[in-house]
Amino acid sequence: MRHFPIATTFAFTVIAAVALAPELGRAQNPSQVPMPPGGFKPPPSAPVRPYKPLAVTPPAPYNDPSFAAFRKQLAEVAQRKDRNALAKLVVNQGFFWMQEKDLADKRKSAFANLASAVNLDAKDGSGWMALANMAEDPTAIPLPDHQGVICGPADPNLDQQAFQNLVQSTKTQPLDWGYPMRDGIEVRSASQPNAPVIEKLGLIMVRILPDSAPPQDPNQPGFLHIALPSGKTGYAPMEAMGGLGGDQMCYVKEGTSWKITGYFGGPSQ
Repeated sequence: MRHFPIATTFAFTVIAAVALAPELGRAQNPSQVPMPPGGFKPPPSAPVRPYKPLAVTPPAPYNDPSFAAFRKQLAEVAQRKDRNALAKLVVNQGFFWMQEKDLADKRKSAFANLASAVNLDAKDGSGWMALANMAEDPTAIPLPDHQGVICGPADPNLDQQAFQNLVQSTKTQPLDWGYPMRDGIEVRSASQPNAPVIEKLGLIMVRILPDSAPPQDPNQPGFLHIALPSGKTGYAPMEAMGGLGGDQMCYVKEGTSWKITGYFGGPSQ
């Protein structure tokens, strides 16, 4: 599942804009895209209107205690920003880095390729943060045609054709949608934990509105501004919502130990 961490909500409308222009997003690093006069202005979002509910099944945690222990170890390494310890958690050979093709440089070590894939040397620490987010997520699914390899975060299960129809009928983009990670999530009238509850979410796809923003107090829970199938809007806790798209990391079990063996996504080349 793709969580909506507080940091990503700042860039939410930027991500949606890149989705509108995928060729631009693949061809250039976002930091190198020239800004238009007056600065970046995201495209106007579609009006909030009622939509047909679409059932979704959130991804399940990967049921292996040894994988849970590995994720805990990875989280600790990411918190310490320990490159040597991280290198020991990566396969010695066979690492892949997939975008439109395998970008892994076979002349470099598997760890060096992982470092490039997650942008580990980013000055803002976003590479280590990405690893920490991966370690936090317990979901994973087998990678077809790669025996023993699993990748996560896993995607939810939904009717893809029905989702495409939903996106088209609402004049939105796929990244404008998320889903509750459990049944009965409370939707409140304001982005406050004590605001009145106006509805409880079932397991359906939910439109995420682009004005979602992190709380001013980092110690307070974050909320996403959402549009409900009825056409009403409200606020759902950020930690309880999963998102679509995003990078995935892949793992393989070597003997009794898990290792990082691949990555889907990463910086544009």
